[in-house]
Amino acid sequence: MTPLTQVTIKNNAAISLMRESGAMLAQVFKALDEQVKPGVTTLQLDEFVEYYIVDVLGATPASKGQYGYPYSINTSMNEVVCHGMPNAKHLIDSRDILNIDITLKHQGYIADSSKMYVMPNASDAARALVNNTVKALWRGINQVKPGATLGDIGHAIGEFARLKGLSVVREYCGHGIGTEMHEAPEVLHFGRPGTGLKLIPGMTFTIEPMLNQGSHRVKTLKDGWTVVTRDRALSAQAEHTLLVTPTGFEVLTLREEEKVDGLPANTIPHT
Repeated sequence: MTPLTQVTIKNNAAISLMRESGAMLAQVFKALDEQVKPGVTTLQLDEFVEYYIVDVLGATPASKGQYGYPYSINTSMNEVVCHGMPNAKHLIDSRDILNIDITLKHQGYIADSSKMYVMPNASDAARALVNNTVKALWRGINQVKPGATLGDIGHAIGEFARLKGLSVVREYCGHGIGTEMHEAPEVLHFGRPGTGLKLIPGMTFTIEPMLNQGSHRVKTLKDGWTVVTRDRALSAQAEHTLLVTPTGFEVLTLREEEKVDGLPANTIPHT
């Protein structure tokens, strides 16, 4: 278990800056929504996001150059679990599902989020996978409050996935985030309630479950980045950056379409 001493607790100034980065990232997704459609290449999406982050927002695409990664976004389609690489030859098909994962850095602080895009002719099974993955994310988010544990988050996600007949990818997890993209602690998407690090106000981390229609087993392709399901079954991911508040949580990367009228971002009752 990660000791609390290794976790960076954000002060009010840092939290304010992380809110700004998170709000900017939500703006990126709003602009991107109009770009994701059949016939567009994943490289075109990467170029648009980099343009928007740099030229429109005056921020930095944090993924580009991180660990030697050459692009600003990850584009993970269908059986790709995560870390899919944009490609000029990879056109979006009307039957695809696509996860786009974006990190943005502004004034030294990073926000991280991903969103699933479902093309118009995607199968009912694909749509169900995406919907349940988003619900699983919110099952985890709704566990976040002071005194809860990382095991509570993982258990909520893992149990929901099991009940829906889906498997949880185990090799990849959420993570602390702040001035670095990956900070302590690791946030697993399976676990036992009441176990693991206890949450305290000022913690910031991502929750980003990856759920598969088939087996949880994955493999990395020869490019060294792209992770796919071993059985080539479909996979989906959903992700947000969270802040633990004195009374619960705040979703720092919350997008406009996710907001519920009359409710603040830390009390959204997703089911």
